[in-house]
Amino acid sequence: MIRTEQVGAVTTLWLARPAQRNALTVEMIRALGEGIAAAEADSACRCLVLKGEGDHFCAGRDLGQTAAQSELGAIVDDSATYSAIYRGLHRLSKPSVAVVRGYAVAGGFTLAMGCDFVLADETARFGALEMRAGFPAAVNTAILTRLCGPRQALELLLSQDIVPARTLHAMGLLNRLVADAEALDEAAKDFVGRLVELDALAVRLTKETHRAVGAMPLDDALTMASQLNALLVTGGKFRQGADKFSQRRK
Repeated sequence: MIRTEQVGAVTTLWLARPAQRNALTVEMIRALGEGIAAAEADSACRCLVLKGEGDHFCAGRDLGQTAAQSELGAIVDDSATYSAIYRGLHRLSKPSVAVVRGYAVAGGFTLAMGCDFVLADETARFGALEMRAGFPAAVNTAILTRLCGPRQALELLLSQDIVPARTLHAMGLLNRLVADAEALDEAAKDFVGRLVELDALAVRLTKETHRAVGAMPLDDALTMASQLNALLVTGGKFRQGADKFSQRRK
């Protein structure tokens, strides 16, 4: 199941199947997509956090349940529902943060990497383990290829190994790496707290620009940036910013 927790401006989606290391059922996948959509629609939400109950983040999709499907239409629909999680995270106008301890493997690795930010402690273990079962990590291929160098991404995708958090941190795939669960709670509280203090429109525009310019030649990206600056001036954002700096100096 997916449990939703709302504290102030922070919405947390808990993967709540700890006895199975939070392996994702079809129902959980659907609920995750709905939870992400609800966070987007909620004007009070300023940050979305994903966590796993118990000692692990997520062991991936429940392959036994998935393999039992036989009707093509239902399989296609369920695959689209799974992909919708990552479309929702990608398009989310608020920051998303995965807080990881224990296993984040297969689909759990994908889920963590699909968030804007990843915080982890030294117990965290990652891996695109689909190769152990003889099939590709399809969705994670789309995600990892955009997050790190092509050689690094391909090595992770073809590996059958569990990867320690320290290795991913060195590759730039983790934003914070701390010693233990207590330190992780503190790091998450501080990290998320800083995000919710930011101007919501500025965050939205930054995320939209960040998403768009990644696929643009530099010349086109700079044109977009120039137009955004002009929009900010005409919209009064520069004047508001100048007033804030003036008040701070005083």
